[in-house]
Amino acid sequence: MEIISPHLNLITLGLFLFLLSSVFFLKKLTRAYKYRDPPQAAGGWPIIGHLRQLLGPKLPHETLGAMADKYGPIFTIRVGVHKALVISNWETAKECYTTHDSLISSRPKSLVGQLLGYNFAGFGFRPNYDSFYRSIRKIIASELLSNRRLEEQREVRVCEVKRAVKEVYELWNRKTEDLVLNMDEWIGNVNLNVILMMVCGKRLFGDDETMRRCRKVMREFFDLGGQFMVGDAIPFLRWLDLGGYEKAMKITSRELDCFIGEWLEEQRRNRDSATAAAAADGRRDLMDVMLSILEEGMELGGYDADTVIKATCMALIAGGTDTVTVTLTWAISFLLNNREALRKTQEELDIHVGNKRLVNESDITNLVYLQAVVKETLRLYPAGPLSGIREFSQDCTLGGYHVAAGTRLITNLWKIQTDPRVWVEPLEFKPERFVSSEKHVDVKGQNYELGPFGFGRRACPGLGFGVQMTQLVLAILVHSFEIGTRFDEPVDMEANFGLTMHRVNPLQVIVKPRLLHTAYA
Repeated sequence: MEIISPHLNLITLGLFLFLLSSVFFLKKLTRAYKYRDPPQAAGGWPIIGHLRQLLGPKLPHETLGAMADKYGPIFTIRVGVHKALVISNWETAKECYTTHDSLISSRPKSLVGQLLGYNFAGFGFRPNYDSFYRSIRKIIASELLSNRRLEEQREVRVCEVKRAVKEVYELWNRKTEDLVLNMDEWIGNVNLNVILMMVCGKRLFGDDETMRRCRKVMREFFDLGGQFMVGDAIPFLRWLDLGGYEKAMKITSRELDCFIGEWLEEQRRNRDSATAAAAADGRRDLMDVMLSILEEGMELGGYDADTVIKATCMALIAGGTDTVTVTLTWAISFLLNNREALRKTQEELDIHVGNKRLVNESDITNLVYLQAVVKETLRLYPAGPLSGIREFSQDCTLGGYHVAAGTRLITNLWKIQTDPRVWVEPLEFKPERFVSSEKHVDVKGQNYELGPFGFGRRACPGLGFGVQMTQLVLAILVHSFEIGTRFDEPVDMEANFGLTMHRVNPLQVIVKPRLLHTAYA
C-alpha cells in the first residue's frame, strides 16, 4: 500500500490538473466564440485599407455588395485607419436599428461636417446625438415637416408645380419643333422653389442668374459631400488635400453662406409685416419661426443664433432639393425604358383625373400604380444607397459578432433592397410587385427590407415631404405631357456617387401636351 499510494496521489493530481485545464480551455473557447470578430474583407492595403476598392471603378455600394456575396451580410473593411462594419441584409439592419439604435446614434466627425456643415452646427452632420441636435430636429419636425405643417403648405407645392407645367406648355406653344426639356434642371428648379418657400419664404425664377448659381452650388455641395476624403480616412495626410476637395469645400461653403446670409437679412428687414401676414394664413416659413424661437432663448450648443439658423436652413434646402430631384429623374428614366409601365401610369391618371384639369395632391391617394412606381424607383435607385455613416459608442454583439466601440457602421441599403431572398427578380423594374405581393411594404423605415430614407432615430426627417413631392411632380408631369426620347432611344442608367446617387448625364426628354388646352389655363 505504501508503494501504490504515491502513484495514486500523482494520478489524482494529474486528473485534477487535466480537469482544471479543460475547464479553462473550454471557457476560453466559449469566450472566443462569444466574442468572435466579424470576417474582414481581403484586399486592404497598409494605411489606406480598402479605399482603392471604394474609389472605383464600380460604385461604392456595388463594391460592398460584391463583398457581401463573398463574406456574408456582416463583415468589416478598413477605410484608411478606421475600422468599419458593413451590414447588408434586413435581419441585421433590424437588430442594429432596434436593439442597438441608441449605440449607433452618433456619427464620426468629418471634414464635410466641419466645412460644409458650419462646423457641425448643421443637424445632419452633428456627430453627437445630444440635446442641441434633438432640439433642432424637434423644431424641424414640428414647424416644417409635421403632417400639420405639410398640409398647411400644400398650396405652395401644388401651385409651384402647376406654374412650372404651365410655363412648359406656353413654351411648347411658341416652338415650331420638338420641345426638349432638361429634366434635371426643370425638376431641380421646381423643387428648389418649393423648399425655398417653405424654409425661407423665397422664390427664384427659372431663367434668373441667381437660380442658376444657387442650383450649381447645391450640386457642388452634394458632389463634394459624398467624396471619400483622405483627411477623414488618414488624418495625418489631411495637409496634402489630395484631390483639392477641402479647398473646393471652403469655396462652396462661402457661396452657400452668401446666399443664405442674404435671405436671412432680408427676412429680418421684412419680418414684422411678413410674419403677421404669414401667421394669418398659417404659412410662416421655418426661418421666421426659428428667429422667433431663438429670440426666446435656447441652448445653442456654443454657436451664435445666425450660425444655427443658416446651418439648419442650408441642410434642409440642399437635402430637400437634391434628393427629390434625383429620385424623380430616375423614376422618369425607368418609365422611359419601360413603356408599358408608363402606359399603365398614364392610364390610371386618365381614369382618376381625366383630361380637363391638372392633378391635385388629393388625387394621389387613388393613384396606386403611380405610388408603386415611386416605391420601385426608391428600391432600385435610393438617393443615398449607403445610409449615413454611424459610429458605435459602446461594445456590443451584433449578429453573433463582437463589435468594438469606435467601429464605424455602413448600412448598404441598396444591397438590402435588392436581396434575392426577399425580392423576385431583384434588379428588374417591376412596380407591379407593390400592387400585389409587396403592397404592404412601405418606405417609412418600419419594413427593414425597404429603407431608402434610413432607419432609427437618425433616419431622414424629410421622408413625408420627399414622398409627397416626388409623387406629386411625377403625377403632374406624366399626366400633363407625353414624354419620350429622340428616336425612342433607351435612356442610359449610368449613375454617379456623391451624397446622393445622381445621373452621370442630364436627362433630356421630348415633351408635348396630352390634355385639353383649357387644363393648362
